[in-house]
Amino acid sequence: MNDSSKDKTPEILAKYSDKIIAIKTPKNTGNKSSAQEYGLKFVTGDVMITTDGDTLLDTKFVEEMEKSFQDPNVAAVAGYVKSLPGNWLTLCRAFYYVIGQDIHKVAQSYLNYIFVMPGAASAFRTEAFRKYITFDHDTITEDLDFTYKMHRNNFKIVYNTKAICYTQDPSDMKSYVNQMRRWYSGGWQNLMKHINIINHPIRALELSLIYIEGLVFSSLIFIVPILNPYLEIYLLLGTFLITMIYAIWATIRTKKISLLLVPFPYVLLIFINAALFLESFFKEVILKKKNLVWFKPERVNINVS
Repeated sequence: MNDSSKDKTPEILAKYSDKIIAIKTPKNTGNKSSAQEYGLKFVTGDVMITTDGDTLLDTKFVEEMEKSFQDPNVAAVAGYVKSLPGNWLTLCRAFYYVIGQDIHKVAQSYLNYIFVMPGAASAFRTEAFRKYITFDHDTITEDLDFTYKMHRNNFKIVYNTKAICYTQDPSDMKSYVNQMRRWYSGGWQNLMKHINIINHPIRALELSLIYIEGLVFSSLIFIVPILNPYLEIYLLLGTFLITMIYAIWATIRTKKISLLLVPFPYVLLIFINAALFLESFFKEVILKKKNLVWFKPERVNINVS
């Protein structure tokens, strides 16, 4: 799908015209879900894969997705996202992916409730998607909206850690803040949109842990220093030590020594993330000012080495 790009996308796609079919929107839609909705009209395969323009698929990605769909009961597959190397921000994101996917998402898989299928690495049975999922364009995170709809229809979602993709994460603070603001806003939007889905005990437990714990921790990190500055020091030291333990585990698992440096900048990001989480809650839930603005981060040359 080419969303009427004004860069070199058309001429690059033209080089592969013998291998792929490139579809161009009549005009630039400005966001991924609108471009995908237009592209869905041209999909003829039994399975469709969603990914991003700043994402590289592993050479075994499609093969692994095909393996997961050998089970006729599987309606969708969530892949595994890795962050392309860049600077300290992308290093922190790489750490976040390891913890989020190798611990949290694996646990979610055992509970049969994948919280979110990544927009950069997911696959769906086309017929089921067309009939039950569709595009509403009323949230800023379409991938989370798709996931909630899959669960609402009791579709089976599996997690394939071997279906790997490499994505280019924000490498500057402005882009990072915009992305986190979009993720958090989309999270609250979809929670309110699909609030009736928590009638299932497992879903209620997981969503409560994610959002209630998020609100409590994000609030405490700013309230504690006002009540007791010394307690804040202990809180930060505890957070640093826990992050270091996770970093050591992540280093051993991925064999990336650089992850040992994560605890130092990660503590700073905790404050930024907490502030953005509270901000999005206040705007989306309290003020009901829905944010549907898609911020496009600045991209640099992708390092594929």
